[in-house]
Amino acid sequence: IEVHVEKPGEQPPFVLKLAAIDGDKKFEVGNEEQANSIVKDIKDEKLVVKTVTSKKVSRNPYPPFITSTLQQEAARKMRFSARQTMRLAQQLYEGIEIGEEGPTGLITYMRTDSTRIANEAQAAAKEYIERQYGPNFVPAKPNFFKSPRDSQGAHEAIRPTSMELTPERVEKFLDRDQFRLYKLVWDRFVASQMAAAQMNQTRVEVELNNGKYLFVATGSVILFPGFLAVYEESKDERNEEADSAENKLPMLEKGDLLKKKSIKRLQHFTQPPPRFSESSLVKELEAQGSGRPSTYAAIIQTIQDREYVEKEKSRFKPTEKGSIVIDILMESFPEVMDIKFTAVMEDQLDHVESGSVDWISLLKTFYMPFKYRLESAESNMRNVKREVVQTEILCDKCQSRMVIRWGRNGKFLACSAFPNCRNTKPYESDEEGNIRVVEEEVSNEVCEACGKPMAIKSGRRGRFLACTGYPECKTTRPVPIGVKCPREGCTGQLVERRSSRGLTFYACNQYPECKYTLWEKPRTEKCEHCQEAVPIVTKAGQATVIGCPRQDCPYEPATASTGGKRRSAKDDE
Repeated sequence: IEVHVEKPGEQPPFVLKLAAIDGDKKFEVGNEEQANSIVKDIKDEKLVVKTVTSKKVSRNPYPPFITSTLQQEAARKMRFSARQTMRLAQQLYEGIEIGEEGPTGLITYMRTDSTRIANEAQAAAKEYIERQYGPNFVPAKPNFFKSPRDSQGAHEAIRPTSMELTPERVEKFLDRDQFRLYKLVWDRFVASQMAAAQMNQTRVEVELNNGKYLFVATGSVILFPGFLAVYEESKDERNEEADSAENKLPMLEKGDLLKKKSIKRLQHFTQPPPRFSESSLVKELEAQGSGRPSTYAAIIQTIQDREYVEKEKSRFKPTEKGSIVIDILMESFPEVMDIKFTAVMEDQLDHVESGSVDWISLLKTFYMPFKYRLESAESNMRNVKREVVQTEILCDKCQSRMVIRWGRNGKFLACSAFPNCRNTKPYESDEEGNIRVVEEEVSNEVCEACGKPMAIKSGRRGRFLACTGYPECKTTRPVPIGVKCPREGCTGQLVERRSSRGLTFYACNQYPECKYTLWEKPRTEKCEHCQEAVPIVTKAGQATVIGCPRQDCPYEPATASTGGKRRSAKDDE
């Protein structure tokens, strides 16, 4: 139960949450009837502040970036993949042409697990902060950060190579993504050398219905921003405690009367842990000691390239292929598949380096059991591709029974009379294991080769049209979206395609003669300026953008690829 309130004449509004009933902080509101009863009890009550308690706390700056934290933060703030982050960081490290200065390395080495900073860099940062923000933002003593326990420490943390190379100075020499990553590194490093933030953590209590219900709001008031004036880290998963701690509250005192804006009843369900994003997966790899800074991006790219996982709303979802591979490898190589294997091996190799472990003995300890497992797997490991599961479903072409087989895109139904009958069908199964044929979605398109209707199918590269006369007719083509190509002089249609990274885009079907492409989903409307039926492009984000993609139309185009600026507009989808 939430009561949304405000202090009359002051901002910001804030939320009081039910925290106790009759002094019981472990209460449960188990159903709608109870919730309605509570709302009825409090809806006419006056909201008077009973207590306000505050304590002053310091919030220390974050350490400068190491490889893993750079990948995590670039994923959270800018949606960069780990691979993209490392590619851009490599470019910044190797050097960018900076006017008359020529090729200049902008950041230090980007494959590091150490937070160590050179004394010269700390001194330069101190001078910059004092000049830019004032002496109050310089800590009494330089900030030092503890590196991870198994850090190799050969390199510094990731930082700008010179405090003279400010983001404003180098921006015109960098492309958009290079600049965004450089500014991220710059801000994090500068913030790491600044004074701690000072704030008041405040708890406000309001009692209703003669003290039966206790409502509480918690939040903070920043007294001195410190490093927060430059940088604040993003989070993978937000929780209620973190959210409430960051609430901004007005100045309140005991006895203040609050204005009630609304009362909300929110039903909560226990949620499973969220799937990994790129950021949280890098964090978990680091926590488990699996891999090194130089391998995180390669690991994440490999599991996608081999189609062990696929991205769904920026999170990794295991594919059927991935699940089967894991199950089989766990059966045959349990020691190697143990998440702790890599961390233990790294530790043992460190002992070899220090001379406390004999390397030949270490290799024998690993290799002899592995050799046995390998020989056993060669003869005993399941061959999934040859596995066939009988079903009760009959082939609609020859009436033979259908069987479940494994193919490059996962499991599918195939006629048991193969190769005489090559009929195949996609299927789905419920929690009880019951199998149901997924009927093909027949489009309005006609096959140009045989005249039969074309069905919409899904493959490794997304949706496509395939002739229903398969296997006699194997004609395929991209799915049209009913929008003409807007490029002047082109007679093509825009079709749906998917990139090698699994992202859907829209392109002219006359490629390579016409290379017009759009990332945003087009729709056919009349442009309000030129009144011609051309795609009006929309894109979700901070604001929806709408525009005519015709280059000769003065209505501002909506995509950079058409050479114009973006125009904000109300989202009317």
